[in-house]
Amino acid sequence: TEHQHVRYNPLRDDWVLVSAHRVKRPWQGQLEKPPPEDVPRWDPKNPLCPGATRANGEVNPKYEGTFVFPNDFPALQPDAPEPDDNDHPLFRAAPARGVCKVMCFHPWSDLTLPLMSLPEIRAVIDAWAELATELGAFYPWVQIFENKGAMMGCSNPHPHCQVWASSFLPNEASLEDRSQRQHLSQHGMPMLLEYAEQEACRKERLVVDNADWLVVVPYWATWPYETLLLPRRHVCRLQDLSDSERDSLASIMQRLLIKYDNLFEVSFPYSMGWHGAPTGSYLEEDCRHWQLHAHYYPPLLRSATVRKFMVGYEMLAQAQRDLTPEQAAERLRSLPEVHYK
Repeated sequence: TEHQHVRYNPLRDDWVLVSAHRVKRPWQGQLEKPPPEDVPRWDPKNPLCPGATRANGEVNPKYEGTFVFPNDFPALQPDAPEPDDNDHPLFRAAPARGVCKVMCFHPWSDLTLPLMSLPEIRAVIDAWAELATELGAFYPWVQIFENKGAMMGCSNPHPHCQVWASSFLPNEASLEDRSQRQHLSQHGMPMLLEYAEQEACRKERLVVDNADWLVVVPYWATWPYETLLLPRRHVCRLQDLSDSERDSLASIMQRLLIKYDNLFEVSFPYSMGWHGAPTGSYLEEDCRHWQLHAHYYPPLLRSATVRKFMVGYEMLAQAQRDLTPEQAAERLRSLPEVHYK
């Protein structure tokens, strides 16, 4: 806890510098604004609300549960043309096609996932699995992700996530595919299944767990209160979860997110996303090396107003963190599971 060292991340095949003593340094840098507490439950001008008109002129139905619609400003489109050929290997381009969707978690704008009921969270999980199945029939990668809070680039306070399906494997997916494939070949066991078993025994980085899932601050965590959500059994994709596993997933997500909010008594910002075995043509291939998991990357470091910046050394050399994963896990683990509100 007092001396710097580097830790290896086997999932990304890279290293992170741990410098726990740096959290003690005085801070006179940027202070973030806490998220607004007065978000209206329904606003006809909010394009994600039931009955509201979106930018393309379409009117949302008066939905009462989850609501999925095509992104009005998609980063990927299914009919993009082929890029021009180039005459030099240093100037390469390749086709990129896909579909982008938005999924609202709930009709109320003032309700985030940790404040939703377990049946409501379970409905979100079912909608995730349905989209992963639907889009995964055609595309090799379906990225489900949530940016929560303006600090993480969220442009609308209404509780929602995005789902981007692409005709290619993105960089992070390719990295994880390669590292997990290599681990299974060398050790005979899926990497993250073995890792979950080790963390369940060691407990020093465990935050919450139940019969089917565990949440840890990974040994190689980069962000201050980063967590990794892992199933206890070998499961490749979100859509492969049983009914009971989906129920227990709703429970452990709620418990984790309540702890996040309780840490600094604020609606905790983060980016999160699911990683599972590729789909599309990969559905016919052997993907036993994959283990389903979710990453949570929150930026806050010392308080609701002081964040971790990934700049300078992190951009030019390698990732660096200001407290140990064990310290972060102990702090999260000790927090109550009743929301501060």
